[in-house]
Amino acid sequence: MIPWLHLDTASMPGGGGTLRLMQRGQEFSIMADGGIELMNSRLSGSEEALAELTAARLAGRPRPRVLIGGLGMGFTLRAALAAFPDGRITVAELVPEVVAWARGPMAHIHAGSLDDPRVTVAVTDVAAAIGQGGWDAIVLDVDNGPEGLTRRANDRLYDPAGLAAAKAALTPGGLLAVWSSAPHAVFSRRVRQAGFAVEELKVKAGPGRRKASHVIWLAVKGDRLRP
Repeated sequence: MIPWLHLDTASMPGGGGTLRLMQRGQEFSIMADGGIELMNSRLSGSEEALAELTAARLAGRPRPRVLIGGLGMGFTLRAALAAFPDGRITVAELVPEVVAWARGPMAHIHAGSLDDPRVTVAVTDVAAAIGQGGWDAIVLDVDNGPEGLTRRANDRLYDPAGLAAAKAALTPGGLLAVWSSAPHAVFSRRVRQAGFAVEELKVKAGPGRRKASHVIWLAVKGDRLRP
């Protein structure tokens, strides 16, 4: 078996530990402390579904402003560019090295998406970007979802105050989409209590029956979700 090669390490702000970029042949992995894999270049299905499902619920909205929290390996961004042909997309990524990796060793995976004129990349906490307001969609692919692994500060995105801030930042009928590696019953209740109309979906991480299932919440600011 081909061994993993350690390419680079990034320290997360706020005492969140480190991220390691690993490569094994053509496969890339971003790992947190303890060897916990946060993302893998072979598993993109649920991240792509996150953008595609968001776009489907906002179909017909002209020139939507979309905020993506977390760049990762760029799968959500690439899918959003395809799904929102006239959209304006801002990506908030807290760790500058992740952006550097996207332009360096993983440039072929990102396929020029960062240079698309519809895209703005902000090296900032997504909470600050949410606070700018006026978003038609807020798409959160941050940490491991509501049950965070890397930064305790990420929890504030998913607590009642964070959900209230996201709701206030959305335009009428706007959508909050949240990715998670696993179900989270407490978060499901919390989103409903925040006054969103919510749909919870299980999606495959990749092709094949054996691939893990991830969870996506689609929460609309309004009375109902578009089918």
